[in-house]
Formats: sequence, structure tokens, C-alpha cells
Amino acid sequence: MKPYYISALAMSALITAACQVDGPDVAGNDAPSQLAANAAPFTVEPVADFDEPWAMTFLPDGKSALVTEKSGKLILLTIGGEQRLVSGVPEVDYGGQGGLGDVILAPNFAEDNMVYLSWAEAGEGNARGAAVGRATLDTSGPAAALQNLEVIWRQYPKVSGRGHYGHRLAFSPDGKYLFIASGERQKFDPAQDMASNMGKVVRLYPDGSIPEDNPFFVAADVVKSQIWSLGHRNPLGITFDTNGNLWNQEMGPAGGDEINLVQRGANYGYPNVSNGDHYDGTNIPDHSEGDGFTAPKAFWNPAISPGGLLYYTGDLFPEWKGSLFLGGLGAKNLVRVSVNGTELSKADAWPMRARIREVEQGPDGAIWLLEDGKRGSKGRLLKLTPAG
Repeated sequence: MKPYYISALAMSALITAACQVDGPDVAGNDAPSQLAANAAPFTVEPVADFDEPWAMTFLPDGKSALVTEKSGKLILLTIGGEQRLVSGVPEVDYGGQGGLGDVILAPNFAEDNMVYLSWAEAGEGNARGAAVGRATLDTSGPAAALQNLEVIWRQYPKVSGRGHYGHRLAFSPDGKYLFIASGERQKFDPAQDMASNMGKVVRLYPDGSIPEDNPFFVAADVVKSQIWSLGHRNPLGITFDTNGNLWNQEMGPAGGDEINLVQRGANYGYPNVSNGDHYDGTNIPDHSEGDGFTAPKAFWNPAISPGGLLYYTGDLFPEWKGSLFLGGLGAKNLVRVSVNGTELSKADAWPMRARIREVEQGPDGAIWLLEDGKRGSKGRLLKLTPAG
């Protein structure tokens, strides 16, 4: 596959359209975002094609990666584009927003070959929920396989519908804790209900056990004890920066997409407050000082429908080191957000002409994107390197 470039003329037209899907710089500040005024400073090289890809992670060898497809396939990909199907993947409940989700490596993957997966699983009747498991990846033979799969966490309770699973995963920088972004499953109230782990960010040990220093730990209440933060809607990206700050992006209601600094015991307000409104037009009160909830550090109104979240640490794009990147599903763009300590400001939004589901950093500092393969997007894996 050959690289393609976005011409200055096409970029100018697309930027005009992109301005219609951008919004306030940060909560409470109505200044417009700074958008690129010339051709994108990167070359886009299509590397591989997938069917509804959802997540990816690079292996330590620097030559291969794991890619999930929502229908339930895990694929071992070489940087050159060769694909091998990995067996032993759990059965998924595929449909709507559900299926195979995130994939990340254990902090000590080089020693134990352990990988972590999330997926939607069926329950009794018409109920479903997200699950997280871990397994050993064996690539020694002609066929790659997951072995000894163990489920370590489940959304509770399982409910009807096939939306807002969230189920993005991240390890803390020291490798001691696993954080799970759990969506509220389009049920609204569970995000504030401490008897449910939906609409929450969950903090566990890597084996699924619960740290006793979690903010709501009660020995007799497993679900409440898991909770690190609450009041989330549909968190579709979670990552740490080099200062140890935990960030998440979440798809909000109409005009309420946001990035949050995720802090111990904090309540981010959904569905009681949001910078957006319900899709039927029903008002949700905006975040306001003194309302008892933690406001986002950045939000978009109109929405961009964010997908994936990357904190960039590479040297290939030195001017972007220390930035957050997220894909736009509805906006079909790639968004860069500048990080200054614990404050954010929007920096760039480059039209990509496709729904961007995942953003990852490659071993050499290249930025890799997955199109989600729906609504006109092809499901390609794209590699971004500096233009020129």
C-alpha cells in the first residue's frame, strides 16, 4: 500500500468543515480551538486492512502488534502487514457496540507473555455486560494462541442493550494497578449508583483482587470497593502521562464529549451534570463551580465522538511530545490536545476522512490509527510519520 498525502487545497476545505464540529477550549472557556491552517504535517501510510478493528498494542519486539476485531478475532500483525489469527479468544456477544474490545500487555510481558483483553459477554435472558480477562500469549508454534484465559472482572449487574460498555484498560506506570473504564450501558443512573460498577473507573490489582486503599473500600462490598471514580458515561480511552496523571476521554451526550483528569474518589457528574444535553433535547445542567462534581479539563460542543486516547512520548514528532491524541469517530479526525501539568488546551484537529477508533504510538515514535470500519470507513491501519 502506498502512502497518501492530504493536499493543501483539500485540507483547507476539510478544515472548514472540521471547525463545525469543534467547541470550547476548556470547560468554561468559549475561545475557539486552534486548528491547523495548512497541510497536515504527516504522511499517512495504509499498512493493513481489518474488519471493524477496535484496539491494538505493540509487542516489545518492535516488529509486531496485537489487533482486536469487534466480531471476536485477535490478530497478530507484523509491522510489514502479515496477519496471523490468534486462537483461544473468549466468546463475545457481538452486536451494536459490543464485541471484543481492548487489548494491552501486562507490565512484565517480557517475562510472562501475559495479555489483558476486554469484551462484551452475554448473561441470562437478554442481559449483557463487559468482562476483562488475562491469558498467556504463545507465539512459539506455527499458530499463535491464548492459553489459560482467566476472567478477572465483570460489569455488574448485566443489563439489556448493546451500548456503552467502555471497557478500556490501562496499567499504572509502576505496574501495580489495573484501571478499567466502565461505561454506564446507556442506563444513566448506574453512573451514580455505588451498588453498580457501571459508569465508573475501576482500580484493581493485576490478578483482579481489590486494593484495600481504594477510596470506597468495604470488605463486605466487592462492587463498591472496586470503584476509583464515578459519574462517567461512555469512557472510550484511558491513559497515564509521564507525571503519573490518569486521563480519560468519554463520549458524552449531545455536545458533551470530554477529557477528564481521573482522580481518587472524584465524581464527574453524569447524568446529573454535563456540558451536553440528552439526545432527545432534554436539558442537563452544565458543570458549575460549587456543584459538588468534578468538571472536565476539556470538552467539545458540538461533539466529536472520541475514540482511543494516547499520551505521546516519542521523538519522531518532538514538537508533540507530552500531548494527548484522540480520534474523532463522528468528526472523522485526529485531535491533539496540549498538556500543561493538569491543564489542557486544544491544539490541532486534522481531518482524516474516516472514523478513527484507536490511536497508538509505535516503537519508533510513529503514530498509528485504526479506522473503525463502519459508516464509510474502511477499517484500515494507518501509520503517520513526519511529512517531507
